[in-house]
Amino acid sequence: MGLDNAGMGDAGRARKVFGFAGYSGSGKTTLIEQLLPRFVAAGLRVSLIKHAHHAFDIDKPGKDSYRHREAGATEVLVTSDRRWVMMHELRNEAEPTLEQQLARFAPCDLILVEGFKRAPIPKLEVHRPSYERPLLHTGDGNIVAIAADAPVDTALPVLDLNDPDAIAQFIIAHQGLARHAT
Repeated sequence: MGLDNAGMGDAGRARKVFGFAGYSGSGKTTLIEQLLPRFVAAGLRVSLIKHAHHAFDIDKPGKDSYRHREAGATEVLVTSDRRWVMMHELRNEAEPTLEQQLARFAPCDLILVEGFKRAPIPKLEVHRPSYERPLLHTGDGNIVAIAADAPVDTALPVLDLNDPDAIAQFIIAHQGLARHAT
């Protein structure tokens, strides 16, 4: 199973995976935030995985779940009538691969990936020429297009970073999801 197709969900639909590459501060998170409601409006069920820095924590010292993890629990699930979250302590285990993490998702049409720079998945490079950083696509054959706020000299499709509607349509078409969109 390749990472561009994360397998079949319980609903029988193939889950597609699409990533975002770019330097810190280039606007990846902001773009994803703009794209998500467009995908949902198109009738797609979308999930997201973000690779974080080593010591991130979503729990707060003093909270029961934090205390339980600190006391040695490997997994702590916190649930309510609005959401749930599972925290898993690696405790010196190897970091799971992207493919292993993708397998944890509930059925959906599209999984967006922020981070995992070297993953062999189709990606959109978010680039701001004014930042004077080199383009990433020259070293990553999985980058299928560039979203930029100024012209870029490349053979890849260049999308206007300020036009999230066009970027969403590009991703939907590239991933073959138009048949799922309503």
